[in-house]
Amino acid sequence: MATSRLNIFFMVTIFVLVTSITATEYVVGDENGWKLDFDYQNWAKDKAFYVGDTLVFNYAAGVHNVAKVNGTGFQQCSTSASNGIMTSGQDVVPLQTPGRKWYICGVGKHCELRNMKLVITVLPQTWAPAPSPMATSTSGKLAVPTIYGFLVALFGSLLLLLV
Repeated sequence: MATSRLNIFFMVTIFVLVTSITATEYVVGDENGWKLDFDYQNWAKDKAFYVGDTLVFNYAAGVHNVAKVNGTGFQQCSTSASNGIMTSGQDVVPLQTPGRKWYICGVGKHCELRNMKLVITVLPQTWAPAPSPMATSTSGKLAVPTIYGFLVALFGSLLLLLV
């Protein structure tokens, strides 16, 4: 009886870990953040965004904002109150559905004249997503892929089964 409960616990733990560790957090613009005159399309071009990933927009609060818009709003650089404009300076956007996603800065003419806009395509989550390239920052720190956390958790769970 105890062994079957332990097996169920193990299976549930693995399922939760697999679904959570496949997510990637992308800081928009990397160390540059969300700012004027940055090529966000170039930044995004080599990245694969999946359902479950998150975007983090870092910027000076009060100077910029982030508005999720549709394709027309993106082309016209226009927002409305229904767009859910974010203003914290550290906005976290969970990517919950597949498809095209458009983001702009709604302050002044930052979108139109200063290129503060981003469009991405979010892919459906798969059990074996394409590996994301490991990122390095200018500070020299290496971003550790979350798969290592999964392997440590898996190894620890296996040890629990043996005890």
